[in-house]
Amino acid sequence: MQAVVYGMSAAFGVLAAESVPPRPIPVAHGGPRWILSPRPSSGTMRGRTPSVLMNLSPQRVSSFLPSTLAEARRNRRSFSPQALLGTLLGLFCLLGGVVTPAWAASPAQQSDEQVLKDFKKYFRKYKETLERVEAVMALEDVESPKVVPVLIKLLKDKEEPVRDVAVANLASFQTQPPVDALLLFLLEKADSTERYGLLQALAKGKYQHDGLSVTPCLEDSDWTVRRSALQALGVLGRSDHVPLMVPLAEDKEAAVRSATLESLAQLKSPEVVPLAQAALTDSVWQVRASAIQSLAKVRDRSSIPVLIERMEQEEGRLNDDIALALDALTGRGEIKDASTWRSFWNAYGDRYEMPSDEEIAKILAKREKNRELYKPKAGATSYHGVATPSRSILFVIDVSGSMEDEVSEKERFKDGDYPSYSRMDITKTELARTIDGLDKNVNFNILSFATNVKPWKKSLVPANVLNKSNALNWVKALEPLGGNSKQELVEAGFAGLAGLEEGKTNTWAALATALGVSVVPSKGKPKQDPYYVEVDTIFFLSDGRPTTGYYTKIDAILEKVLEANQLRKVVIHTIAIGEFQKVFMKRLAEETGGVFVDLGR
Repeated sequence: MQAVVYGMSAAFGVLAAESVPPRPIPVAHGGPRWILSPRPSSGTMRGRTPSVLMNLSPQRVSSFLPSTLAEARRNRRSFSPQALLGTLLGLFCLLGGVVTPAWAASPAQQSDEQVLKDFKKYFRKYKETLERVEAVMALEDVESPKVVPVLIKLLKDKEEPVRDVAVANLASFQTQPPVDALLLFLLEKADSTERYGLLQALAKGKYQHDGLSVTPCLEDSDWTVRRSALQALGVLGRSDHVPLMVPLAEDKEAAVRSATLESLAQLKSPEVVPLAQAALTDSVWQVRASAIQSLAKVRDRSSIPVLIERMEQEEGRLNDDIALALDALTGRGEIKDASTWRSFWNAYGDRYEMPSDEEIAKILAKREKNRELYKPKAGATSYHGVATPSRSILFVIDVSGSMEDEVSEKERFKDGDYPSYSRMDITKTELARTIDGLDKNVNFNILSFATNVKPWKKSLVPANVLNKSNALNWVKALEPLGGNSKQELVEAGFAGLAGLEEGKTNTWAALATALGVSVVPSKGKPKQDPYYVEVDTIFFLSDGRPTTGYYTKIDAILEKVLEANQLRKVVIHTIAIGEFQKVFMKRLAEETGGVFVDLGR
């Protein structure tokens, strides 16, 4: 009874606290911990036995509670801890539950201290990457500040997956004490490698803080740290650090100049407008791309004539970017002809009033709803109906075993004059037509992939008559590897000749090779990314989910590709053919500024 009275007192205290403004982070570990359990006589609760106990730390309640509370947990920085506790206690009172101290409940949750003790004891004994990653993942619910130095040490681990999980854990804290420990370490002790990982965690975790631990990193000698510091400040939503960020728009490293513009645009700072306008003439095209996108986000009338002038001088894919930016400023459409824009501005520029953000949003929403199929512009490269003015193009083509299968929706392909209805023949025919029509000022290359990746050339080459003839012969010789037609060889005992192992789908290797990223993550100290690439546009065609490679989960592949492409800024158009889940292909195109085409089954 004493425990019940004590628990009821705590309950009323929490409920009364609802009138107090919520704190930004839930209560920290270290204080009294309470376990809620239903009465033994109450039977089951939501299908669970009476012996199920529940710790009140926010990261462990979502699987026990209604969806509304699970949603509150996901939006943890916008809900009140007092409200959560009050709702929990009210729910259990309605269910006839009692509140007892954690020491009186059985079985108890494993303590943070015990988890850390076990990790320190066993982690160094693990040699396999998977075991090591799983061990680090076991720390994901630990909220003690003591976990921070343990995870920070892993930021220098020799294996990239281990470093990635350490950053993810550092970005997932639910309480303030470990976040404070992270910020203090960043300010006082971290070297450049540790700073890089901690800044990544701050940006991913979207923690709210004063930024004082981050601003010294803007002067770090390592450009990856300066860039990450800008990104960490960008997510804060605070304008007080803008004066410290502005000078980095002239940093010697192009990636830092890009990050400055992007972070200032994320903060909606008007300071970005003159900086981005000046950066339209930067020698590095990725910086010019960031400048164009920034001017589209922070809308200012003065940017319109500057962008028109740049469109008159720019060549290739960036003209598409400028057309999108001018559309965002004026709502006049994605017009890609500089003379049309010049005529418009000459006629109306002196009295033009730019539409408001709300008006532009309505215009774009209505247009998206009624958007017609993309129609290629004369003179542009078009593949499967997707056109681009790019002068630097890479075609990435799936030749895994399933590409020998026929499409099931033959009606969609009956007018294509294909040799057969196999996915491979359709792909080869369309690619040959595209190559044959390439303008001579376009540079291009082709990669085929299944288990392994095979390039046509080592780098992009001009689309002259000799290179196009060579490419057409290479494409003509492409065949699916290890498909169903090879099963007879397997049954006859010649599995090696069937090439089944060669015919799997290594999506990660294909995209990593296309972007110039290491297919196998680096060993030892993380290397600075050599992000300068020739290509600015990729056409990626595949007929299935990843089945082999260093990464096979589509979420992991997407995360790694987008991470690499933050610097490269390559547009990836995706073309899907066949019967498989195409969400990955759609997201890859959307999140890189490309177009997704579903050719059907």
